[in-house]
Amino acid sequence: MSSEKRAWWKEAVVYQIYPRSFADSNGDGIGDLNGITAHLDYLKALGVDVIWVSPVYASPNDDNGYDISDYRAIMPEFGTMEDFDRMLEGIHARGMKLVMDLVANHSSDEHAWFVESRKGRDNPYRDYYIWRDGRDGAEPNNWGSCFSGSAWQYDEASGQYYLHLFSRKQPDLNWANPKVRDGIFDMMCWWCDKGIDGFRMDVIGMIGKENYDDGPVAPGALYGDFSPSCMHTETTHRYLREMRQRVLDKYDLLTVGEAGGGPEDAIRYSNIDGSELNMTFHFEHTDGLNDGTELGKWSDHGSPLKEVRATINRWQTALQGKAWNTMHMSNHDQPRQVSRFGNDSPLWRVKSAQMLGTLLHMMRGTPYVYQGEELGMTNIYFDSIDQYQDIEVKNAWKQWVESGRVDAVDMLRWFAKISRDNARTPMQWNRQPNAGFTTGTPWIAVNPNYLAVNAEDEMADPDSVFNYYRRLIALRHEHDIIVYGEFVPLLEDDANVYAYRRVLDGKALTVMCNWTDRTVPCALSTDGGEELISNYPSHKPGFLRPYEARVLLGEA
Repeated sequence: MSSEKRAWWKEAVVYQIYPRSFADSNGDGIGDLNGITAHLDYLKALGVDVIWVSPVYASPNDDNGYDISDYRAIMPEFGTMEDFDRMLEGIHARGMKLVMDLVANHSSDEHAWFVESRKGRDNPYRDYYIWRDGRDGAEPNNWGSCFSGSAWQYDEASGQYYLHLFSRKQPDLNWANPKVRDGIFDMMCWWCDKGIDGFRMDVIGMIGKENYDDGPVAPGALYGDFSPSCMHTETTHRYLREMRQRVLDKYDLLTVGEAGGGPEDAIRYSNIDGSELNMTFHFEHTDGLNDGTELGKWSDHGSPLKEVRATINRWQTALQGKAWNTMHMSNHDQPRQVSRFGNDSPLWRVKSAQMLGTLLHMMRGTPYVYQGEELGMTNIYFDSIDQYQDIEVKNAWKQWVESGRVDAVDMLRWFAKISRDNARTPMQWNRQPNAGFTTGTPWIAVNPNYLAVNAEDEMADPDSVFNYYRRLIALRHEHDIIVYGEFVPLLEDDANVYAYRRVLDGKALTVMCNWTDRTVPCALSTDGGEELISNYPSHKPGFLRPYEARVLLGEA
């Protein structure tokens, strides 16, 4: 057996729930905690070990719960603290664990700290947030918000601006103030003492602002990039080491940071000495749609195999033996993975979704399954701006379309391809009205393909995406090589096949995935060994059929 240190969070499979869209128990059209509790047996049947629930804290919902007004209260739309406690108890009773979303780069502007902070420059809470005087009658610097527009909001009462790297209703907390850190760490301990099992840390790589200099401006862009001053700074690492000493070391937790950056950044955040986090999310493979223009991710740039493979393989090899990785292609901020990287047509949706699942679950790193991914849920392809709910989409529409800079037809096409709302449509449970998500009017439209794509049908179909995911997850639990094996890239110049090998203790696991809707040659398919899993019942020697995936276990 490898000498690598074992850990439960390395061997786990995590399932992300976006609670607003998972299951509605009371008919108000909004998913809730009791809806989650009612479906815990479904998650247990899938085989996952950890449930990560996106924010359920009290919030005015400017950014669907990522704007928190009270970190120790539950949003009334989602239920009560008693409902939360019952959910947590149900998760633990089934041998699973719960990871909470920690949103601590910013709060809501309705949080008590900010309500006090904006009362005046002399208020004791003023320094809990980042306030600055204007410059030459305008904003303090040229930074743009992640949600379009300036990152600064002018406050008439005090004559100063406050920083918001996201929505204007999400003012950034001032981590340089020790009282802010004390408050956040105390809140984290409060949740850990309740019995939760970890934190997914939202945009944690932004907490350590080091200066407020103007950022570089991309050609044609309206605002400057704040990244050089706010991303992956030494100050952020100092704060995380303090968090480790004051909170994380007191509990046995899974900690994953939404940090972005490159492999060198991930190695610092999730180094093997354990001084900061267990692992981080990176987005280089999903950011492949960003074509580098002032429009950011809004474009037609695709995700060809060559680019995706080069990025994922670079991460696999760079982190090996230095930091733990995460494996994902979708979440609440990304479009559906089968629509983005695969083929969501009725003909190839199932095979394509199974192939992508194979690719991810056989790799080195903790797999994250986003709700509905295990069913092969697809993009919804809205065709009107009125159908969207996401603040990112609404702000981009104002900035680019209403200003006349981008044609509405083009923007709608890009939204349909990569908007976040694609992942936020309700979970498709059955063929009942609204896919069994709610007896009321859903907060966002249900994908009309729920008659063909739903949990009830898939659980009964041995060849479904759901049952294939069950097998993938079970294999990870059964074979150490899938968790701890060395990653070795294969066929790196192949235009059609993504292949790699895992090696451990004299054994080799060979993984081959056809990314196309054609039968293509693949000499690896003639290798000997035990077939652990495949999405086809039979094989053509020397070839892979459309979206075929095979995993062979043999001697190294």
